Amino acid sequence: MSEFEKEKASEICKQENEEAWNQLTYEAWINKFGTSDKAAERIRQNSEKVLSVLLPKFGDVNGKKIANLMGSNGTKAVALAMLGAEAVVMDFSEGNRRYAMELAESAGVSIRYVLENVVELPEEELTGDYDIVFAEIGILHYFTDLHPLFQTAFRLLKKDGIFVLRDFHPVSNKLITSRGTTAKIRKHKVTGDYFSTELVESEISFAKYMPESETRKVYLRKWNLGEIITAMAQVGFHIEGLDEEPNMSCEQFDKGIPKTFTIKARK
Repeated sequence: MSEFEKEKASEICKQENEEAWNQLTYEAWINKFGTSDKAAERIRQNSEKVLSVLLPKFGDVNGKKIANLMGSNGTKAVALAMLGAEAVVMDFSEGNRRYAMELAESAGVSIRYVLENVVELPEEELTGDYDIVFAEIGILHYFTDLHPLFQTAFRLLKKDGIFVLRDFHPVSNKLITSRGTTAKIRKHKVTGDYFSTELVESEISFAKYMPESETRKVYLRKWNLGEIITAMAQVGFHIEGLDEEPNMSCEQFDKGIPKTFTIKARK
């Protein structure tokens, strides 16, 4: 594929993905989490649990300025605000913004929502004064080039600020296919190419919470760990740690297979 063809494919991918994420996302979150009142109560009961393995990477968040890139429905931002952080979500989906702001109001906290593509933020948002920037779970594969995303994180952070990235492990979402709904019958098969750079068509992640007639396809670029870490280093980040994690919801389910990873880096 020529450079022109790659650029054209990247632009088509970007347009298709943005259209999909702006279609009925608010309704999808209502179907998944319930009304903002119900969702806020669940977060209030254990805001630290909502942040999962991210919180130990962040440390004490009270009084910290924190940006959640592609922060979707605001669940993590609201949990951080409950713990005393100044939380900002940066995301391009109006449906996500609507749900997040209602969630914050129901939770009795304040968050800011920047309705922009995170790699096209206006200069006035790139303030270089954030203590923490993070992105997590199902983010990277929407980008055909990781450098603009990591450059945004780098420019948002103050000196010595930290960037935390958590996402699906490429072994589980790029290399193998898993079938079976219990540990006893769970089977795994190598069906993918760990080194493939091709775009893959897939259903959008919240498809099961939308009417079948309304679901949209997205185009994903699945990255391997070497590509991810190299891109972070190339924009100037100092990598402090990489944790490869098993299935966090069940010790026996998918035992021995990395399901997610978390990278902590510093500016």
